[in-house]
Amino acid sequence: VTPPENFAFVCGEVYRSSFPKEENFEFLKKLKLKSVICLIPEEYPSENLNFLQEYNINFFQIGMSGNKEPFVKIKPELVERALKIVLNPEHQPILVHCNRGKHRTGCLIGCIRKLQKWSLSMIFDEYRKFSYPKERPLDQQFIEMFDDDEINKYAYEKGWLPLKW
Repeated sequence: VTPPENFAFVCGEVYRSSFPKEENFEFLKKLKLKSVICLIPEEYPSENLNFLQEYNINFFQIGMSGNKEPFVKIKPELVERALKIVLNPEHQPILVHCNRGKHRTGCLIGCIRKLQKWSLSMIFDEYRKFSYPKERPLDQQFIEMFDDDEINKYAYEKGWLPLKW
């Protein structure tokens, strides 16, 4: 039973990883996932869709471009949309993934950590742990500059915050 690369527990019933492959499906079954959210724009492989359908796992896809110099940037409204999915207890347990589980996933998890009131140094330490050796300064800048006021208010009104460990 093999977890996907960069697999880790985030908090509550939220997990993160790289793109799951067929050899990871047995491991994922043990998590009893209700949902998977994929953060890449490319078409999802049929074997993954079949797995999700077979185990009645909801699938969400929010195609984000990674933060790459000089002009490609993650759109904050896409992160907000993803956060509304991930934070909603109806979708948990949930797995968040992109291709490698490093940059786009790292940005989303960094924004969750902001909602948890982590310090930026702790958020960046976690980001670098998963993105090593290809840390992106633009990702860290995105996390730092992400305005979480709207999603914070929305999630508190829904009773989704504070997040449970």
